Amino acid sequence: MSAIKGIDLLPPKVTTAQALQLYKKVAQIKSAIGKLNSELEHSVVNTQLIQMLTLKESVQSTRIEGTQVTFADMIEEATKKNKSNDVIEVENYVEALSEGIDLIKSGMPISSRLIKQLHRILMGKNTRGTTSSAGDYRMIQNFIGPTNKIEDAVYIPINANEIGNYITNLEYYINSEKHFTFTKEINDSIEVLLDEDSDPLIKTAIMHAQFESIHPFLDGNGRMGRILIVLNTMRDGLIDKPVFFVSEELEKERIRYYNLLNGVRGKEPDWFSWIDFFLDACQRMADNMLGKLESITSLAKKGLEKINNDRSMTNHIYLTMFVRPFISVREMADRLNIAISTARNGLNLLVELKLIDVDKTKRKNKIYVNYDLLRLL
Repeated sequence: MSAIKGIDLLPPKVTTAQALQLYKKVAQIKSAIGKLNSELEHSVVNTQLIQMLTLKESVQSTRIEGTQVTFADMIEEATKKNKSNDVIEVENYVEALSEGIDLIKSGMPISSRLIKQLHRILMGKNTRGTTSSAGDYRMIQNFIGPTNKIEDAVYIPINANEIGNYITNLEYYINSEKHFTFTKEINDSIEVLLDEDSDPLIKTAIMHAQFESIHPFLDGNGRMGRILIVLNTMRDGLIDKPVFFVSEELEKERIRYYNLLNGVRGKEPDWFSWIDFFLDACQRMADNMLGKLESITSLAKKGLEKINNDRSMTNHIYLTMFVRPFISVREMADRLNIAISTARNGLNLLVELKLIDVDKTKRKNKIYVNYDLLRLL
């Protein structure tokens, strides 16, 4: 079977019936996202939870690429000096995603400049793959396949000298600006062009697939493309907080994910199947996120009621356990800028209240664990 080659410029087209089906799903997802926005606004663990979910997203996205690190590994190794390369790769992802969120909040559009800047962070120290060209678009032909031989390729992206034109086309599209490359012939009676004014969710699905298909970097395209999902949902105002983390759902159906991405490429692209799949993943993500948020908020409120002192430092210590589910006395003291004795007494009180656990057989360097939070995450 010969490799699929290249991809069309945006925008893509679908049938009128397919467009109607997609927009029905969009309406349902936005209802769930509205509830999620509301819950985030009123949650007592708003900031803490976002940090945890950001870490979880970073783990899931890198796992799609083949790392073996787990969420628990990241928590446990957070304070260690000598970390594995897999853990450092996830930390690079967290840093790139956090930088991207800050840039979007400051008003920077999704652009070639932003993409290159974040890719440089993503492909930083101790990252698998080609790091020498971090932040630079490839100058040579690359391909996707089971071996390192191009003759075994499943997909061969556009030539390196075409990347600039394709990225410009993508930039204008995602930022809802007209561009001369958008002109396409369609049959108005049965076809719809998913142009730059399409719904943000649909455009996010298209942006991700297009970026992956352009494959502008030698390495890190998948991770960079999933970061762009989060950033675009924020930029378009789809969700108020940076929690549109769909990597977990994509990782659950990795083979289908890659197959459908491949389906939008070549001379006969099937954009409907890809967008439909992406929207289903978004619906599951929004529903799961809402459930987690409600459960974690409830857990925190019950814990604070058990502590039963609004002005107590123990409240702050307890809520910090929602950012650092594994923590030592020293780290707690440093995080809250309190005395070692205050941190130890607060943590031990939480153990007595059965809100957290600690290995009681150890005399020194004890680690306190918020297992209830980890179970919900």
